[in-house]
Amino acid sequence: MNRLLLTPFGLKWNPFNTELPTEALYLSPKINDFFWRIEQVHVREGGFALIQGDPGTGKSVALRALAERLERQTDLTVGILNHPQSNLGDFYRELAEVFGVMLKPCNRWGGFKILRERWISHLEATRTRCCLLIDEAQEMSPKTLLELRLLASARFDSQPLLAVVLAGDARLNEALTREELLPLGTRIRVRLTLDYATREELAACLDHLLDSAGAPTLMSPSLKHTLCERAGGNYRLLTNLAAQLLAVAAQRQLPVLDDKLYLEVFASPNSTTHSTRRNSRAR
Repeated sequence: MNRLLLTPFGLKWNPFNTELPTEALYLSPKINDFFWRIEQVHVREGGFALIQGDPGTGKSVALRALAERLERQTDLTVGILNHPQSNLGDFYRELAEVFGVMLKPCNRWGGFKILRERWISHLEATRTRCCLLIDEAQEMSPKTLLELRLLASARFDSQPLLAVVLAGDARLNEALTREELLPLGTRIRVRLTLDYATREELAACLDHLLDSAGAPTLMSPSLKHTLCERAGGNYRLLTNLAAQLLAVAAQRQLPVLDDKLYLEVFASPNSTTHSTRRNSRAR
């Protein structure tokens, strides 16, 4: 939504857009506790951490906020893997690009050694591990996940070289319990499980988004209650519903979003048809 549409509401940005500034992201106390463990323990001790949750429960938001917090640490190198479904060759190519090393695609053993040397030198210089963040990790093949496990430790698995944070849905958690991935699943040291939100958590998120955007009174209290009831515990659905209402309100130049607007925008076709028929019979 452009500035022309935001100005009538006094908004600094669209509070329901996916491209929110970091300070506008809603982070629950549970997520902040996880962040503390990653920042204070995980990047120093290394190993694997896991963010798990169904779609819309906030995994990607949490990973984005974590990445920005870690990147502010001057002695920490943070890498983000953007193509988790890669085969092993492309996996090595992306790691080489992320960590700034030169690899020969035909020499995987050479790549294995160079990457580990890069991580060891970082650890010796800063006393912190390089950090690798992987979203949608359920798309990674078992072979790639096991290769990452071997890459990320030395000295018979007694020295973690990387601090890895995997984020994925229930398919990832299920995969980690299978026999072929048990060597990795049993090495998850820090876990964050994101469940569907309560109505109170959804309301807190909505209030935070509106406050941070500079328009705490943009929605009527009853509309907030309605949205939290209809969202089914899903943050993504909550913001999608609110974004549709905001766009319609801007088009109609309405000063406040309320239940009347909600009913007009989301009224089911069947209810509209039945209402029309009743009105016709009354005449």
